[in-house]
Amino acid sequence: MGVIDERTLHNAMAKKLGIPFVSLDKFNFDPNALRLVKAVFARKNSLIPLCIYKQSLVIAFQDPMNNKVIEELRFLTQMNILPAMASRDDIAEAINNYYGVSDGVIYAENNESSDEKIEFEMPEHASDQLGINDLASKLMLEETPLETFKDESIAESDNTLVQLVNKMIMDAHKDGVSDIHIETYPDKKNTHIRFRKDGGLKKYLELPSNFRNALISRIKIMSQLDISEKRKPQDGKIDFKQFGPAKIELRVATIPTANGLEDVVMRLLAASKPVPIDSLNLSHARLEALKQIVQRPYGLILVCGPTGSGKTTTLHSLLGYINTPERKIWTAEDPVEITQTGLRQVQVNAKTGWTFAAAMRSFLRADPDVIMVGEMRDYETTHTGIEASLTGHLVLSTLHTNSAPESITRMLDLGMDPFNFADALLAIIAQRLAKTLCVNCKENYTPSDEEIRALATEFIIGTTWESNDIIQQWKNQYTKNGEFQLCRAKGCKTCDNKGYKGRLGLYEMMLINPELKHLIQTKATVSHILSAALDSGMNTLKQDGIQKVLQGLTDVTQVRAVAN
Repeated sequence: MGVIDERTLHNAMAKKLGIPFVSLDKFNFDPNALRLVKAVFARKNSLIPLCIYKQSLVIAFQDPMNNKVIEELRFLTQMNILPAMASRDDIAEAINNYYGVSDGVIYAENNESSDEKIEFEMPEHASDQLGINDLASKLMLEETPLETFKDESIAESDNTLVQLVNKMIMDAHKDGVSDIHIETYPDKKNTHIRFRKDGGLKKYLELPSNFRNALISRIKIMSQLDISEKRKPQDGKIDFKQFGPAKIELRVATIPTANGLEDVVMRLLAASKPVPIDSLNLSHARLEALKQIVQRPYGLILVCGPTGSGKTTTLHSLLGYINTPERKIWTAEDPVEITQTGLRQVQVNAKTGWTFAAAMRSFLRADPDVIMVGEMRDYETTHTGIEASLTGHLVLSTLHTNSAPESITRMLDLGMDPFNFADALLAIIAQRLAKTLCVNCKENYTPSDEEIRALATEFIIGTTWESNDIIQQWKNQYTKNGEFQLCRAKGCKTCDNKGYKGRLGLYEMMLINPELKHLIQTKATVSHILSAALDSGMNTLKQDGIQKVLQGLTDVTQVRAVAN
């Protein structure tokens, strides 16, 4: 009849039955509870676990009077069941948000923390679960100073500090964070925890100084490092499936700092799928040229840029395009961040002697068609890669260089024969990641003639081109009704009022032609190589970025931040 809504009805029914009614959109779920019930069972019976309270499992049901399901849960979990009530829509949405099923393993992500109280009498444990600020406050109220904790207590699963570390990692995973930085300071200064997202750092949490040793010890225990060693840097990995419900792997680095302290940086390596090559934001002409090159039977393709510039993503996009049953593709990576069915992927381990060079030598005895090696960082790996590309294999790899022309001089500096290298090389792609404007709030505007002319002047730096010619080209490509339409940042709830959300690639793609081969063979300077590449149609990183500004994808501030 439309007199009341479903939530009001359920609220009244819950009150009549004497059980709590839960608003799930603001509830902080306990991942340990979520792991006790399989997603398929939760969906089938319209229920979701909330938390564990005094050895009992608190579960929200659409129908809390279904004794058959409650008895089945008691048998499956071997725990007493405390029923709560929630609406069908809330339960369905919570299941979609918090469960994912892969090979029978259940994963979950934590919700945002909230101070909202639950109506009626809800067990105390349920209302204070998992909020990061609540956990931090609880730590400060605990009677035992953390400096006196034994190693065993830091490893206990019910320790508040352990819950805080798990919550921190899951919040980072949920928020799309790439790195977690834990920064310690001397004396009584707070320990700072910051997240890197979309290339920038943001504050997450501050903890009092008396928690820093236990916090770092807990992370060392999780990554199987020596907690007594504080004078040397250590590297390790955390398989978070052992500690929480999310499928995350973290690469951990501890670094000794001044005053006998340590910092920790953790990189999240959540398993992800490759980006399709058509989604790389390459121009149509460059995309088609790259598709042709990557299908060559042999040769060398290099992707260069600094750490975190998306090189591995680009390589896997190229591999995904040519990944067919007819090709045998081997990859050597450190670590394996992106997985693809059909690839034979190897994770190198320098400590055991399983290096990039050793993997390359093994691949050549394993009948490969395509080889991808994570990085060419030494003479042996580079030499083996060039030899492989000259003997009938397509080789893809990365370099830590700033631009495509600089990559050529770097390879020659490693001692490569210029004639072999010139014959092997097919293309070099330099790249950066620039922040994109938030699609929900970006603002269109018509730029002035002066602004367009300034962009054109910046575009032609280092070339012999004329700005008027460039502007005319832009008018043919990017104007609507004779006017340019650019976009600028505004800010909304979706992008945390920053105006930017996500990142896109800027590319400098140098295709090797006879003229460039001759310059490589004669060991020409970077400036000569750059000039020849520009004449053959290459765009620099900044030029590609300015073109994306004209397309309304980003703004010139972000392009200047990553490209000279």
